Amino acid sequence: MANADFLLYVDAQFISPYAMSAFVALHEKGIAFEMATVNLATEENKAPAFTAVSPIQRVPTLVHQGFSLAESSAIAEYLEDLFPAAPVYPRDLRDRAQARQVQAWLRSDLMALRAERPTEVVFLQPIETPLSAQARAAAEKLFAIANSLLPTNSLELFGEWCIADTDLALMLNRLVLNGDPVPEQLADYVRHQWQRPSVQTWVNRQR
Repeated sequence: MANADFLLYVDAQFISPYAMSAFVALHEKGIAFEMATVNLATEENKAPAFTAVSPIQRVPTLVHQGFSLAESSAIAEYLEDLFPAAPVYPRDLRDRAQARQVQAWLRSDLMALRAERPTEVVFLQPIETPLSAQARAAAEKLFAIANSLLPTNSLELFGEWCIADTDLALMLNRLVLNGDPVPEQLADYVRHQWQRPSVQTWVNRQR
């Protein structure tokens, strides 16, 4: 049953990686919530009605008892403080800091890869255009860093699932689901993470 105390605004196409991250965090916490969509294609996020809710005009935005918060990592951290009994971040202090580092890095780097392999390739259809040299370099950087963070023969970054696993898997899936070459260990990691029930609930939404 939906909980009127929590309202999550997401993009109308359900392809935003950040909306997915917040959606997964709520599901993993076991929080019932309502959801509303914002049409980014028509710039509905810039309309006064939404700006009144989300001054930075972004999805996801979570509204909780009159308090609103945007940015998916900020939402996850807020939920973690509210409901620590069902963690979405590692318990260990340094692992938790590193998980947040992974999230911040994924949101601020790999621009060429994100431009040439947008999340439409994950949720709608692949792109036939080959990667540019710049995007290939970004992909190699992604592989190198992911391999350095992922323990040998592990399918989780820190021994058990955390929200950074979902975010990293989604970034890698821009390549995996598009049919671009990906190291097998990382492809296995992505396939494992993608089967998580909270992730599949988002993936299987009608688009």
